[in-house]
Amino acid sequence: MTPHPVIEYTSEASWAMIEDKFSPYAKETLAKLITFLEEEILPANKLAHAQLPDDPKARWETVIPVIEDLKVKAKKLGLWNLFLSKAHYPEHGVPLTNLEYAVMAEILGRGGHMAPQVVNCSAPDTGNMEVLARYGSPEQQKKWLIPLLNGEIRSAFSMTEKNVASSDATNIRTSIRREGDEIVINGHKWWISGAGDPRTKLHLVMGKSDPGNNSSYNQQSVVIVPSDAPGVKVIRPMRVFGYDDAPEGHCEIIYDNVRVPLGNLVLGWGRGFEIIQGRLGPGRIHHCMRSIGAAQAALDLMLQRVTDPSRKTFGKYLYEHGSVVADIAKSRAEIESARLLVLSAALQIDKYKAKGALKEIGIAKFVVPSMALTVIDRAIQAFGAEGVSQDTELALRWAGLRTLRIADGPDAVHIQQVGQRELRRVPDLVKKAAEISKREKALLKAAGFDGHL
Repeated sequence: MTPHPVIEYTSEASWAMIEDKFSPYAKETLAKLITFLEEEILPANKLAHAQLPDDPKARWETVIPVIEDLKVKAKKLGLWNLFLSKAHYPEHGVPLTNLEYAVMAEILGRGGHMAPQVVNCSAPDTGNMEVLARYGSPEQQKKWLIPLLNGEIRSAFSMTEKNVASSDATNIRTSIRREGDEIVINGHKWWISGAGDPRTKLHLVMGKSDPGNNSSYNQQSVVIVPSDAPGVKVIRPMRVFGYDDAPEGHCEIIYDNVRVPLGNLVLGWGRGFEIIQGRLGPGRIHHCMRSIGAAQAALDLMLQRVTDPSRKTFGKYLYEHGSVVADIAKSRAEIESARLLVLSAALQIDKYKAKGALKEIGIAKFVVPSMALTVIDRAIQAFGAEGVSQDTELALRWAGLRTLRIADGPDAVHIQQVGQRELRRVPDLVKKAAEISKREKALLKAAGFDGHL
């Protein structure tokens, strides 16, 4: 029997553990995705970079042609909106479990920044589509969700604020208030992903609508703001280690007395936290799987570099020097361990939903990006100066992953949550230890060792 092509992208051990949990549809889709990656996406990466102008103004007005061409091909193949599970979104979703899509997300992580966009599975659109699919009114879905699902427009998620510790979303200050039949928004946001893209037509803006509410988690609301609404001012793109991520960008934005219809309120007043938690549903680990794909791609580049005869130094292949072989082995082991961790989290989400997998999700959130950064750093070292240049994908991938350790929730928050969850086990552990100690003493006494043990 011919092995499934995913083995080349994960491992025989991983696939053996999960193959029986994949439907025939998922296996077929996964095989098509791998073929599409190899034959269409990977060969087009350099062209996509070449089609993005160097001119600062033109960069933010460009829709990259090859990406648009590949989107048409992906849609015809049925490789579209793979993140949106029918189990969670019966009307709009595809018949894939979180586990099945998790493997596909790793494959997409191999394809660089553009791969998820080609199959309409890129952030922040994925989370915004989940919000609109779960919480949007029929009118909101018709106007905004359907074009997003079709890949006709893009979107931004606007929560993080300047001069505020936004890792605690209760700190946000942007004002959202009702004035007659309108909602008025005033605030200063930054690091707003997707806001620079010329195709972006809406921002999902989270702000404080009821600052006097006794519950700090019922003070916030989410509102749909058209990107061209009067008063929406994109101040600048934020740079990540010098990268501007054009044309999508992560922008600083001022909402200056922006007015939108009352019908643009999502779900209801004071339900902002409920919305952002729902937005993080199954998608909590998709970044992790893409990160594993990025790490695997870096290891593959490293292997080719250290065995390249033209790169010998002092008469030896690079892998014959120092600790290179050890670095390769460590990278392989770390990738395998992280993959199993995230696949386990995906399976838990499918069985018990995100709330039943908080421990697994939390561990993955702080383990995986750091692992991927370490693997990519080893690959950069093997490439030398070329590794930190624009001539390889390594520097850009490293910058993106370093940002992920903040953007997907600071490591410290995930570590604190996992540690506190572990501490809750103490009473049961102490009780069980006391019961075992009691039996232990009885055995010792019966055997005549009571006095000195």
